[in-house]
Amino acid sequence: MSQARTQRIESEIQRVLAALIARELKDPRVGNITITAVSCAPDMGSARVFFTPFASPHSPQEVRVGLTHAAGFLRGELGRRLGLRHTPRLEFVFDDSVDSAARLTSLIDRAVAGDRTGSAARDDEESVSPGSASPPAASERDADPERH
Repeated sequence: MSQARTQRIESEIQRVLAALIARELKDPRVGNITITAVSCAPDMGSARVFFTPFASPHSPQEVRVGLTHAAGFLRGELGRRLGLRHTPRLEFVFDDSVDSAARLTSLIDRAVAGDRTGSAARDDEESVSPGSASPPAASERDADPERH
């Protein structure tokens, strides 16, 4: 199967699953989630569905259990709505890339703040040190008669 067709099917699966989960899934463990990506096997026998829960009182593992419990219903509806002859088995995987990105952003922000604090301290030290006098301005040089 061509890679372009596989990508189209993956994006359609993502779109339809997001709508199904938001509107028709009644499991209280699932709540609000975002389907971040879908990755199908080359033979289209299975599909990994990556999700991220938002403002959920349940842990990501509980949300995954709820989604796995509803996988049969979701697979049937997915096949009907997409008109696929063979609908892939759905495997739900918690996508922790959002948490990783937030952690890395925090680390970068702290490093930048530390660098700014360090450079401000170095600037203060340089302005106080006696050997850092700047050369005289042009008007001062021209006014000095001994220099000509």
